[in-house]
Amino acid sequence: MGELRGRFAPSPSGRMHLGNLFSGLLAWLSVRSAGGVMVLRMEDLDPDRCREEYAVQLADDLLWLGLDWDEGYGKGGPHGPYRQSDRTELYAAAFRKLEEQGLIYPCFCTRAERLAASAPHRSDGQTVYSGKCRNLTEEQRTELARTRRPAWRLIVPDREVSFTDGVQGRFEENLLWDCGDFILRRSDGVYAYQLAVVYDDGAMAVNQVVRGRDLLDSTPRQLYLYELLGLTPPEFYHVPLLVAPDGRRLSKREKDLDMGALRQRFTPAELTGLLAFWAGQLEKPEPVTPAELARIFDWSKVPENDITIGNEL
Repeated sequence: MGELRGRFAPSPSGRMHLGNLFSGLLAWLSVRSAGGVMVLRMEDLDPDRCREEYAVQLADDLLWLGLDWDEGYGKGGPHGPYRQSDRTELYAAAFRKLEEQGLIYPCFCTRAERLAASAPHRSDGQTVYSGKCRNLTEEQRTELARTRRPAWRLIVPDREVSFTDGVQGRFEENLLWDCGDFILRRSDGVYAYQLAVVYDDGAMAVNQVVRGRDLLDSTPRQLYLYELLGLTPPEFYHVPLLVAPDGRRLSKREKDLDMGALRQRFTPAELTGLLAFWAGQLEKPEPVTPAELARIFDWSKVPENDITIGNEL
């Protein structure tokens, strides 16, 4: 694989919370333990939710904890720009490449119509788009376009895609029956996460992706996009999520667990030690710096299942 190139790619749509930080720390430890290159990219595709002030705060929170980076936001580098909002023309070129292959089509369904036209729910509660708009005639598309701007979907084949995750092990999905044709560009013109993240990781030569387990089932469709765009996919490590005692995933809405509150309650070493304990790297929560942890980091100790945060907080 050569030199390890990892990344942390948060969305600046609010203050980071413990779950974001957990993934970010593991990504950083993996890179630093191998003497690799760390990239920080801001995934600010959504103009309605992402703000520059959040990006500035996010970078400050990372540095407060001791998580530096070698290239990316605020530093530059050979693979920039490092904010997705500045990379729209690159996504447009990738989109056109797929369009020229006859692999995308306009979808005029509203959200309610998409759900009504979806296949039965998967076991995880997600719906699979039925392909309702795939076979519209040109006349039908022209008529629908008079009153509604379409999203654009990628046609997927009836094909199994599998990979071996560094934490979760082997994972397999059928693109057609488990994923369905998925959106590459929203009706408002914003390019979708699936296209942007694949293009960015490929173009930035990222060869290891560490992220939350909630994105595990996105990986087969992303691997298919890597193939279509002629990009080399990375190795994936999908880490467990931190969940509240009642089983809820942590979110940016929980202000008591965001970095504003955490920086008032903990020193950087105390917070790092707590995260390291949950990650299986320490036998008990105790102060430690990220640099000290990097010397003992071991992927085999990271748990596979989600972690319930308890009295440690």
